[in-house]
Amino acid sequence: MHRVIGERSADRIDADLARDLLSEMVRARVFDERAFALQRQGWMSGYPPFRGQEASQVGAAAAMADDDWLVPTYRSNAMQLTRGVPMADILRFRRGFPEYGSNHDVPVLPQAVPIASQIPHATGLGMAANYRDTDEAVICYFGDGVTSEGDFHEGLNFAGVFETPVVFFCENNGWAISTPEGRQTKSETIAAKADAYGIEKARVDGNDPLAVYEIVAKSMEFAREGSPVLVESLTYRQGPHTTSDDPERYEERAEFPDWRTRDPLDRFEEYLREADIIDAVFVESARETAETAFDAARRAAEDAERAPEALFESVYEERPPMLERQHAELTAWIEKHGDPYENGE
Repeated sequence: MHRVIGERSADRIDADLARDLLSEMVRARVFDERAFALQRQGWMSGYPPFRGQEASQVGAAAAMADDDWLVPTYRSNAMQLTRGVPMADILRFRRGFPEYGSNHDVPVLPQAVPIASQIPHATGLGMAANYRDTDEAVICYFGDGVTSEGDFHEGLNFAGVFETPVVFFCENNGWAISTPEGRQTKSETIAAKADAYGIEKARVDGNDPLAVYEIVAKSMEFAREGSPVLVESLTYRQGPHTTSDDPERYEERAEFPDWRTRDPLDRFEEYLREADIIDAVFVESARETAETAFDAARRAAEDAERAPEALFESVYEERPPMLERQHAELTAWIEKHGDPYENGE
């Protein structure tokens, strides 16, 4: 497989696919903007923005088959939305509630917050698919910082040995919080790490959703045939690592070329308009639809909330003494201060 960077001929574009990808990118951008604003208002405790990475995530998710498994992290909201995870579920998760409030049936694992812990899980899913002899494949999302963790190497090693149907999708943002790529690895590329495990590799312009779609679709084919793939998607997150981060303290943004730092939504929209595939009305309509959907998702997330005592449900069949003490402390706190979730607070 190969690196894909650059332009493509307009006559090769699937217009319907291109419009779908742009609509999903707009929806993801609206979600990110609105969720970021809600965090600043105190609606949630923290939020990991992904502005600038919409093309990478949407393109990858769109290439998956209905039965394929997504193994996400805390930053893969655009992938989850494109796969069909309800907005309200993701918002509820950011408020400290379980992720599956809607009981959806999308084949996706819970978001992994510990760095790299999801890599072995993805390999295990691939091994299970082999044991069951199904046609399912797995795509595991992570950032470049994950490649410095032991779980990354263990998971890819097992994937290579057992020929699991897994695509390891690394979004290389160039920075793992404040650590630049050059301090993460001496490898020429992250994709090159695949050689050590005997698996396939690919690099792609992560700001081009069509290129990402093509590479991931091909990678999923390889994976189904027993050849795991490590895909390095070269992108650039425009905002902070999280809402508690200040990238201006460490980032030298001039280090990256324009094709990598330019806004992928603006770039793709301009490209499709020049190819007469969309017009301004299309984009305005997509944004209005996304805004309406977010408003509904926020209301659903707030309306579906339960009492704080629900924290103790579905943990143990028989509550141990430690949780009994915590429950008593919470009950006493609520009696003194009131229920924090009343009236949508």
